[in-house]
Amino acid sequence: MDLEESINMSIISSSSSSESNSMVAATMGRVMATLLGTRTKKLSDSISRLDYSPKNTLQAVSLEDSLWILYKYVRDSAQGEFSLDHVLVPIIEHSLKCKDIKRRNQTMILLDWLFQDSAIFESLATNFSTILLRKDDHYIALGWCILTRGLLEDDILKEKLSTSGTEKYDSLLRILSPCVKHLIILCSGSISQGGFELPTRLSVAAADCVIALTIALTRKSVLSDFSENKGKSVNRELPNKLTLGRSGASNLKNVKPASISRESSSSTEIGLLLWDLLDEVIVLVQKLSAWSRKSRYLHAKGLDRLSNWLQRTKHHYSCFRADKDQQMVKAGALLFSSCWKHCSVLLHLEDHSFSQNYKELLDHFISGIQFYADNDELKDNKDSGTETLNFFLSCLLLLLGRCNGRQFESAMSEYGLKMCGLLVSQLHSADEDVVDGAMFLIKSVLFGTNSSPAASCLPDTRHIDAIVPSLLHLLDGEDGASKAAATIIAEFCLLSSNGNCLKDVLERLAAGTFLQRKNALTVISQLVHMSFDSVDDLQDVSDHLLQCLRDDDLVISTQASKLLPLIDPLIVLPPLVHLVYSDKGVQSSACSTILTVLKNHNKRFDFHVISLCKLPCLLLWNKMMTYGSKLDTDRLLKLIPEWSKTVEDWNLLVGPFVDKMLKEPSNVTIVRFLSCISENLADAADVVFQRLISHAREVKGTLEGEDSGGLQHSLFDHLCPLLIIRLLPLRVFDDLQASSVYGELVERIMMQDYRYFNSSDTDCVASLLLNRAFDRLEYEDVRKLAAELCGRIHHHVLYPIISTQLEDAASSNDVLTIKACLFAICTSLVARGKFSIWHPALLKIREVIETVLLWPSTDGDEVSKAQHGCIDCLALMVCTELQNPKSSRTSSVDDIKVTGNATSSEKAASRIAVHTYVIHQLTCDTNEHISSAKVIVKRRMLEATLAHSFRLCMANVLISACQKISNSGKKSYAQIILPPIIKFVEARSNSEIRSACIQILFSAVYHLKSVIIPYSNDLLKVAVTSLREGSEKERMAGAKLMTALMASDDMVVQSVSPGLLEARSLLLSISSSDASSDLRLVCQRLLLCMTSS
Repeated sequence: MDLEESINMSIISSSSSSESNSMVAATMGRVMATLLGTRTKKLSDSISRLDYSPKNTLQAVSLEDSLWILYKYVRDSAQGEFSLDHVLVPIIEHSLKCKDIKRRNQTMILLDWLFQDSAIFESLATNFSTILLRKDDHYIALGWCILTRGLLEDDILKEKLSTSGTEKYDSLLRILSPCVKHLIILCSGSISQGGFELPTRLSVAAADCVIALTIALTRKSVLSDFSENKGKSVNRELPNKLTLGRSGASNLKNVKPASISRESSSSTEIGLLLWDLLDEVIVLVQKLSAWSRKSRYLHAKGLDRLSNWLQRTKHHYSCFRADKDQQMVKAGALLFSSCWKHCSVLLHLEDHSFSQNYKELLDHFISGIQFYADNDELKDNKDSGTETLNFFLSCLLLLLGRCNGRQFESAMSEYGLKMCGLLVSQLHSADEDVVDGAMFLIKSVLFGTNSSPAASCLPDTRHIDAIVPSLLHLLDGEDGASKAAATIIAEFCLLSSNGNCLKDVLERLAAGTFLQRKNALTVISQLVHMSFDSVDDLQDVSDHLLQCLRDDDLVISTQASKLLPLIDPLIVLPPLVHLVYSDKGVQSSACSTILTVLKNHNKRFDFHVISLCKLPCLLLWNKMMTYGSKLDTDRLLKLIPEWSKTVEDWNLLVGPFVDKMLKEPSNVTIVRFLSCISENLADAADVVFQRLISHAREVKGTLEGEDSGGLQHSLFDHLCPLLIIRLLPLRVFDDLQASSVYGELVERIMMQDYRYFNSSDTDCVASLLLNRAFDRLEYEDVRKLAAELCGRIHHHVLYPIISTQLEDAASSNDVLTIKACLFAICTSLVARGKFSIWHPALLKIREVIETVLLWPSTDGDEVSKAQHGCIDCLALMVCTELQNPKSSRTSSVDDIKVTGNATSSEKAASRIAVHTYVIHQLTCDTNEHISSAKVIVKRRMLEATLAHSFRLCMANVLISACQKISNSGKKSYAQIILPPIIKFVEARSNSEIRSACIQILFSAVYHLKSVIIPYSNDLLKVAVTSLREGSEKERMAGAKLMTALMASDDMVVQSVSPGLLEARSLLLSISSSDASSDLRLVCQRLLLCMTSS
């Protein structure tokens, strides 16, 4: 069997016999290995002398035989429509192994040779195209992309296919075009690195393949009115021939009408293939832009502009239909093809010819910009000149953006100065895209880099003198050029170590015209928004902006007030505070600016601690004393509540604030500042309390061995935590489960652990307060403040502890502890009275108070002071009862839970009103009996020694209660207290006690005003009776009572008018004949009052 028969039989049986398939694969494998392993020159020579007459057998295959076998196999497979994978896969794989991509390799030579045969061309090209879609193999896809790009860019193949007939080259493009969609999918295979999207090797090859294919389509576009002139660069004619417009109608005047129907001609169909791929091209450009953002900043900007233009073009022409609007579709295709033909060559990710051509391209693009910039007629035409100018700017961005460092430096050295003036002039354009492109290019020239400008990038000093003065000159105008110049100058000032430019800007801000000052402010605005961090320069900028607050032009002063809060607050706040107090003309503006500063930096605790606490205090103390420090502090601190509304997380700020006060306990301004945010401190109470507890554990100093300065400092150290607690609202003590407030105290009380309080405990705030209040070695001021704050502790915790402490103190005659306990109870009654008055522990407290009141004492001694505290305590109990006579008797769930261990007798006794107890103790020498419901109290009263002084103390309790009671309790006081006291006085008991009771009545008339009207006649009667029949003390007390009635409200006087005649007669008698001169004088004044009224 000869060679031809063997090949024929193998091919014929390839679809039905696996053995035959294996034989074909082995045969073609050897053939392809032979061909692809041959040197290129030898392979080319063998093809040139191939005579298609095989002489050898399959066992001895020469190079010519291998070529003939390959040709025969491809031809027969094409006729039988069989797969050519045995040929194409080795060719594709071999393309990956070729290192020298500049020279034709074996794969290009073989495909070039096979493509010349028209009989197998279409089948081979189709098989080559579909293998990309059929093979889900990234290695095959990578080789396919590299090989396809090589085919499309091979000038020899292109020339041969074109000279042998345009249909063959057109067919190749038509066959390869459907692969673009799949190639775009391959381009999506990116990786993420440092927040940037980077391409894989396959996606790079796929993108370059698409670019090469679309470039080939533009060269075959019949819609283009350019001719491919051999030996003449198209780029040289760009300025004169490329005119772009959105409508495109004006560009078609010299184009001969032609049908664009898909059936008309092959060339027209090829011409529209690129237009049909517009969506894929847009996706590709966007992907290229994403890949370029990290290392090709300027190139990415050019790609973004190109993407926007492509999308605008698609939107503008997508509404036209090919069958009805042929001319418009034709214009869109022409516009797209023309632009893509010249900018696509700048998009290759791998382009080894770029280094040889980039300067020529740069010269052409600069010439194009110069041409349209100098042509006023074209420049003013939006549909042609401006669009074309934008195109050249985009191409310039793409070109410069893909240069490496050495190429860019060389280009700037040669073309930089030429570009400076040309680009600056484009800032005057009315088109935003032109200005935008010119700005990026100017910054690229100025900073000498095509990467993103960074702090480490130094401006190119060669071009500073050419660009910066021109940009500063633009700040004198009011057009778009001034805004663009402001942006560039601001970035230059940010990155440049040379401060001359910023100095020039600030000089314009200080002494320029209105436009110069306004544009200078625009530069400053851009600068502060760019994270400008030079302290010296920021200080200079801040000083000039502060001066602008005084500017007569509202636009300037308003803009300055908006910019100041954006600067570092530690720089701008001191002079702002100074303005608040030193310049009345800008006080309002300075205050509002300070408030904005506070709001803008509400998360910077370092700024708030230093600036708001320490700095204002120093300024007020050193500079502002002429206005009065309290007033000045108020002016600044009144801004704090408004600022506090903007703080999102107080936990971040509260800790440093508290630490600051603990470090500077004598700083009054800090205290006042914290008082402005007391509610906010309460929201972060746990943070506050933990700081205070830690501080308390650290403060271990004693009073001994310290000098006066040390004592003063130690005093503030002990006072400071208490001052912070006093700033907090009462609600922070309401939660009995708060461990930072009560620790284990609640649990101990519920377990009847009567060691409730350990004087060494500082594990919670309640223990800290009690410790400070009862510590005999503590400063007196600290003890007093701590006792006051103990009154804020929840009564379920406070009263059991206080009752135990008070009982122990009374047993040991510890007056200091007794006074601290009484102060705490008084504060608690004021703060929590209506909820705590019926707590069972108050019964023990009342018993101890009774004991203390029975102690002998002399005026002014410590016991006497403690007894005054007892009287005030009982008075507040009375007030609390009378202010809430109904609600106060209702126990809460917490009452029942915490006091559930009290005995039934204690619960019953605790429900006996204090005012009943006081009145009975005062009037106990009568024969009246209290109700049976009060048997327990009566028994305890009878056991006590009803000393004369004790009864006087009870009278003082009622007098003190009358003075302290609120308006809501006055009516209850009159109804409950006055009747039994009046009745007691009328019973003619002990003279001194009666005198004390009349003093109670006098105090009631004086403080209760019109509330005593129902009892006014009885009170007048008591006064008259006392004057007529009482002892000297009673008569003096009666005179004072009558005086109070006569000096009271008109309604009171009117109510007692029927008895005034008798009273007048009595007063006349006493004033003329009584032995007491003091009483006579009082009666004479009363008579004078009656006569005048």
